[in-house]
Amino acid sequence: MPVDSLPRLGLGTYSDDDRDQWRENVRTALDVGFRHVDTAQVYENEQYVGRGIAESEVDREDVWVSTKTVHHDVPPDPEQVPDSVDGCLDRLGVDTVDLLYVHWPSGIYSPEAVLPAFEEAYEAGKTRTVGLSNFTPELLDEAREFLDVPVAAHQVEMHPLLPQEELVAYAREHDHTLVAYSPLGKGAALEVPEVQEVAERHDATPAQVSLAWVLSHDNVAAVPKASSREHMEQNLAAADLELDDEDIDLIDAIDRRHREIDPDHGPWNR
Repeated sequence: MPVDSLPRLGLGTYSDDDRDQWRENVRTALDVGFRHVDTAQVYENEQYVGRGIAESEVDREDVWVSTKTVHHDVPPDPEQVPDSVDGCLDRLGVDTVDLLYVHWPSGIYSPEAVLPAFEEAYEAGKTRTVGLSNFTPELLDEAREFLDVPVAAHQVEMHPLLPQEELVAYAREHDHTLVAYSPLGKGAALEVPEVQEVAERHDATPAQVSLAWVLSHDNVAAVPKASSREHMEQNLAAADLELDDEDIDLIDAIDRRHREIDPDHGPWNR
């Protein structure tokens, strides 16, 4: 059956080098069992992600494809947003994506200039849903005032060292999915003693525990990056790892905070 809702575990594809690796990585991920692939214009790998999907034995209709545009100063002019959307589709080699995000609410972003272009893409069938990324609650409120279509998802960094309680609660209140990028904190979450303790208790890896903790929130999905079949299989298995209340309480009680993706233009730095 075709995918009709955002799968809770997907493949993140950000990397700043060797972008053509994602052609094979996506094929491997789909072969392993992933049905959600997340990319972005600024990643400069959409063409490889698209080829991986096209060359996979999995039908396109069975794969949830997410991408993002409006990344700080890309494109340089809000009027070019429709062209950027079309560019994403062209590079991916698809007529429509399942989810199109506003990548950052900074740089050229203004709700009155950018969001109508996303709504037009939705109405034209270029995306099945619209999402936002790296917004604060206040900016989410503002965006919802300018959108007549529902916000389907909000993507932010989230892991045991950055639990994003306020945004998780906001997503639950407004009935959208919070999608966690960097759900392992680029490895930082794996070094936390509490995460390691839970991993030992379950004979699991710290990465699996971190992902299982993220997915223990009913309205949260995750898009961990992985480039080897072994790590993809381990990540996918994390969806079946059930943490008990004691495990979750232990991780929830971690009092250290660490943000990996923290650019000056991040709205939390204003």
